[in-house]
Amino acid sequence: MKGLSQWFKASNKMKRWIFLILIGIILACYGLAEILVMKEISFQEVGKVVVIFVIGFISIVLGLVFLSKRTLEILIESTDDRMENKNNVNINSLIFNKTVYDQGPNIVVIGGGTGLNTVLEGLKNYTNNVTAIVTVSDYGEAATNSRKELDLLPLNDIKDSIVSLATKQEEIEKLMNYEFKKGKLQGIHFSDIYFSAMNEIHGNLEDSIIKSNEIFNIIGKVIPVTLDEMKIVAELANGYIVEEKSKIPEIVSEKITKINRILLNPSNCRPAPGVIDIIKNADCIIIGPGSLYTNVIPNLLVSGVAKAIKESIAIKVYISNIMTEPGQTDNFSVSDHLNAIIEHCGQGIVDYCIYDTGEIIPEFIKKYNLEGQDIVEQDIEKVKGIKFIQRNLSMIADNHIRHDPNLVASSIIELICDDLKYQDKQNDPQYLMLNTKLREEKRINKIKKDMAKKEKKAKKGKNVKIAEKKNTSKFSNKYSQRIASIREADEKARLKMEKEATKKIKKDAKTEKEDTKKVKKEIKERNKTTKIQTNKSAEKTAKMQTTKKVQKTTKPKSARGRKKTPQQIREEMIEELENSNLKNK
Repeated sequence: MKGLSQWFKASNKMKRWIFLILIGIILACYGLAEILVMKEISFQEVGKVVVIFVIGFISIVLGLVFLSKRTLEILIESTDDRMENKNNVNINSLIFNKTVYDQGPNIVVIGGGTGLNTVLEGLKNYTNNVTAIVTVSDYGEAATNSRKELDLLPLNDIKDSIVSLATKQEEIEKLMNYEFKKGKLQGIHFSDIYFSAMNEIHGNLEDSIIKSNEIFNIIGKVIPVTLDEMKIVAELANGYIVEEKSKIPEIVSEKITKINRILLNPSNCRPAPGVIDIIKNADCIIIGPGSLYTNVIPNLLVSGVAKAIKESIAIKVYISNIMTEPGQTDNFSVSDHLNAIIEHCGQGIVDYCIYDTGEIIPEFIKKYNLEGQDIVEQDIEKVKGIKFIQRNLSMIADNHIRHDPNLVASSIIELICDDLKYQDKQNDPQYLMLNTKLREEKRINKIKKDMAKKEKKAKKGKNVKIAEKKNTSKFSNKYSQRIASIREADEKARLKMEKEATKKIKKDAKTEKEDTKKVKKEIKERNKTTKIQTNKSAEKTAKMQTTKKVQKTTKPKSARGRKKTPQQIREEMIEELENSNLKNK
């Protein structure tokens, strides 16, 4: 009764609209009654009755509209303590008041690479109170020309996060990624010059990044996870240690092994000032998506970060990858991703896991299969203590499977709204704003999809001749994208096979050439050996002939028929006679 009496207070301005509704009801009822009791109906009387009924009906509608509007204004006035001036509260306070967005759910996103930027791009449409905790480590990457010239830490992830949260994203992206083509600045990016200048102005990198949030007027803020330069170290299952990020996939594939664990060098990297407090005060903490071992886990290994996440009362959500990554997560499932995080950081790091439905056109998966990637298997039953939420998160962009920023963000906001419902905060302005925005985004997305389909059909109708239209089947119209994708995948597979065949032919030709060289070499060596042996035999024969000649030459002169003297002849005859006498005896 007390709550009902509040409606009739003069300050609430509710009585006027209730009175207008009552007048409308009376006029509408009077018009209906006149028609029922009339014995004779003339055009003049009918017109009078219709006008009275219409005025009554309009009064009822206007009364209900303004009564609802005033109800929302009173709700804001009574529940939103963040508003300083409540004298002129109106419905615009709920929809357009920036304070409501700034004081909305405190969402913290931890990670790096394109996965982090995807989440940020979607969340900026729902709340301004979003913080990206990003690494500034090079993870063993070689320094760019800009870094060498300006002596800077690698800030690519910081730059990309600022671009993702910018209100004018395309313009900021062109500016930050601009590379000078001429003069002394050739090869240097504008973002590196900007951060170098900010570092000199403010004296440290932390203040430079915080001030950049204001300069670029981004939605939310970006802070580094650590200011210490660190490198990632991967220990493989076979005990091999890899100290360079870029070589991890190559060595894992080469050794036919997998990553056992990830370490930081140095291991005692300190978190940047404010990181731990932001995590502890968060309403929702998002981890991933992104490269598991090079973008997600390393951020959690910074001293104190994992502990702060576990101690926080925030909703802890992990966004699972859609596809595996060669050399890092080959044949990984959803449970493998989660178990890797839990093994490095312990239990309590994740409360919810949002994963994709896996409903992707098979032909696009086939393209990834050709590159050694596959869809992440959804074996959620292998992980205990985590609640799983399946949502449609994927989209096809530039013939690649990507997370849809709007679908990822809406899944996160739905989770936050459900948590607010659980806490019985349906009347909280934060819940009202998020829920209204969520429904509006869904309606707008539906309209956009319908418009895109109509435009596609219209464009297709312009490019296709009327005769061809008649001959086109319903199957072809419905599955034209899939057919085109199949053809493209087959063409890619054909080119790959041709490339492999050409490579094999070249390899075989090379092998054949090497074998020919080897045979020629063997023949040459054999000929050489035979020649040596022939030369030796010839030398031996010549030597023997020489020996015989020498022996022949060294015989006594009597042996060569030299003329004998009479004395010698007489002596020989005497010797022969003596020998014959001895034989006779």
